[in-house]
This record gives sequence, C-alpha cells and structure tokens, in this order.
Amino acid sequence: MPDRWFPYYRPNPQARLRLFCFHYAGGSAAIFRSWSELLPAQIDICALQLPGRENRLMEAPIIQFPQLIEQLIPVFLPYLDMPYAFFGHSMGASIGFELARALKPLAVRPLTHLFVSGRRAPRIERREPFSYNLPDPEFIEMLRKLEGTPEEVLQHKELLELVLPTLRADFTLTETYAYQPQELLSCPISAYTGLQDKEVEQDDNAAWQVETSGPFVQRVFPGNHFFLNSARTQLLHFLSRELLASL
Repeated sequence: MPDRWFPYYRPNPQARLRLFCFHYAGGSAAIFRSWSELLPAQIDICALQLPGRENRLMEAPIIQFPQLIEQLIPVFLPYLDMPYAFFGHSMGASIGFELARALKPLAVRPLTHLFVSGRRAPRIERREPFSYNLPDPEFIEMLRKLEGTPEEVLQHKELLELVLPTLRADFTLTETYAYQPQELLSCPISAYTGLQDKEVEQDDNAAWQVETSGPFVQRVFPGNHFFLNSARTQLLHFLSRELLASL
C-alpha cells in the first residue's frame, strides 16, 4: 500500500539517488508525477503529498511550519537509505530547506543537494501584506494574478469551495514562516528562478547562497512564477546534470 505522504512513489531498482520533491502552495505531488519518465533512470522520484489534497483531501491542512517539520522527520527517515536530494518550488522550497536543517543531525546520510525554486531566500523579509486572510473575492483575485490556479477552477463555484480551504492553509503556512538562524548547511544549493517572476526578484533568490558553506549556483529560466511547468524541459536538463554530478 502506498505511503499516504508519497502516493506516487514507486521504487526504482536502477536508482542511485532519491530526489524528494516538494510542491508549491495549492499544488500536490501530481505536479512531479511525470518526472520519473523524464529524468535519468539513476534518479528515484519521491514527491511529498501534504494533507488537504488529492488522496488526503479529507485531512486537515497544516498551517504552522514547526508542526509540519515535526511530522515530516519520522516520515522521511526510513527513505534515507540511499543518497538523496531535495527539490522544492515556492512553498516547497521553504519546506525542503527547513526539513534539510532538521534532518542534518539525525540522518545517517547527509543531503547531497538542495534545489530551491521560485522562492526568495529565507533571510529576506516579506515586503508584501499578508494575503491568506483576505476576504474570498480578494483572495481569488490574488490567485488569478499569480496564474497558478486554472481559470476554470476559479470560475467553478463548487470546485472552488472545495479547494479554497487548502489554498488558504498553504498561504498561511508559507506567509507566516519565520526564519530562525541555525548552523549552515554544507551541501550544494542550486537556486532556480523565473525571468518574468513578479513574486521573486532575482537578487532575493540569489541570497540563498548564504545558507550553505558549500557550492552555490543560480539559474534563471524563461517564464513567470510557475516556470517549473512552462520551462520544464530546460529545468530538468540542468537538474539532471547537477544530480548526476553528485553521484
């Protein structure tokens, strides 16, 4: 029976490295479902599914970062039996980063690479007002401007009522995240950003460099905040190259 946290995970006997993927706010593990077919066979794809969506629709979403990381530690430890890396986009980048810090003293193996995509560095203070507590019409309009939620969902009253609580919960989680200084990571960090991303400035994305004592690289892709979908082929090319270099 599949783990509810990793509903699409299928062990790959050829794998030499396990890539854990963390979805953005309002997303799900399904975002990464096709990656297994598009990445080299040496890479095992294990995409996290947070409560409140798809197979976990009836579970209450998590809205506090410390609670989330506390729950994830025992979930991840059994899966760290081979070299592993983290890839997270937007909200997922923050989750991957905080989980990497929490696992550092606990895991038998060290994290080989952290990929943070579409996210400003954690020490960069939020400049915008909170949006998670907006009235429904304003919150929906904000989602429309982000261009990450299909318009057919935003205009479908019953469907919107179904997904809105999870979207609010995800925005609560990501907008109330508070960085706490800790020992630096030592693994390489690759920061990916979109050239036309209005949510994350390139300098703010490049500031991830200060979170590791190891190598750092920033890559800029064509597209808006959701460039991981529109520039997927290009992104996976560089992702594969950097992952294989660590083997």
